[in-house]
Amino acid sequence: MLTLYVTRHGETEWNIEKRLQGWKNSNLTEKGRRNAILLANRLQNTKFDAIYSSPSERAIQTAEIIKQQRSICIFKDDNLREIHLGEWEGQTQEQLEQQFPHEYFAFWNTPHLYTTETGETFFDIEKRVDTFLQSVAKHHKTGTVLVVSHSVWIKVLLAKCKNVPIKQLWQPPYIHDTSLTIMTISGNDYNMIVEGDISHRE
Repeated sequence: MLTLYVTRHGETEWNIEKRLQGWKNSNLTEKGRRNAILLANRLQNTKFDAIYSSPSERAIQTAEIIKQQRSICIFKDDNLREIHLGEWEGQTQEQLEQQFPHEYFAFWNTPHLYTTETGETFFDIEKRVDTFLQSVAKHHKTGTVLVVSHSVWIKVLLAKCKNVPIKQLWQPPYIHDTSLTIMTISGNDYNMIVEGDISHRE
């Protein structure tokens, strides 16, 4: 059986500004680094066989903090990237709501109907989640693996593993920065043990 410890990167400057990042990046805030350290402390006695991270710098920085002194590599996997938001990236939620009212509404309220000409849909992320799960299970039949990704990616992961349709993607839990989700994989069976937990921050 394979166990995945899945977390979201620490808080960033654009998170504070409510500016969408997608494949673009902004630096971790002091709070983001602190929360990553708190998660690192929580996991300090957990033996990881591998660490996989989105190639986005905010995710890599978070993975490095959690890694601490472990002598293992961090594998960058494009399948762990956040949803590509195309022309939305770098703009604030307020700006997007004004410029793209229908698309913005669909993104947050009817995600299964959300379409874009310059980015990815939630179904595109679902394919990437599938590809990653198949790959990690192939390379790690057993053991414990740390995965550092992003909020939408983790929400789609939860939906897939719980057989929840994309239509209901935004139902709880909310994926806070450095929240911890723990799941096991045994063949085609996925079992969620912890979802979006932030007890290390309290």
